[in-house]
Amino acid sequence: MTDCGCEKAKAELEEYLHREVSDEDFADITEHLAGCEDCSEEHLVALTLTEKVRRACQEQAPAELRALIVARIRTLRL
Repeated sequence: MTDCGCEKAKAELEEYLHREVSDEDFADITEHLAGCEDCSEEHLVALTLTEKVRRACQEQAPAELRALIVARIRTLRL
């Protein structure tokens, strides 16, 4: 493994969070994050934000809103 550097780590951070990079890139970025305080802090912010969005997206819309959306979709399909 080689340290990938800040530029690559930051450019691929989103993909890294979702395990959408190769195993080699994942290992390189992990190694870089372990030794770079700046990138590690950015990773923590991105990880926190990703988790907050994931939780928010699990909530269901109120029944009335869902019914309105479904009705609107049906009229648009006609």
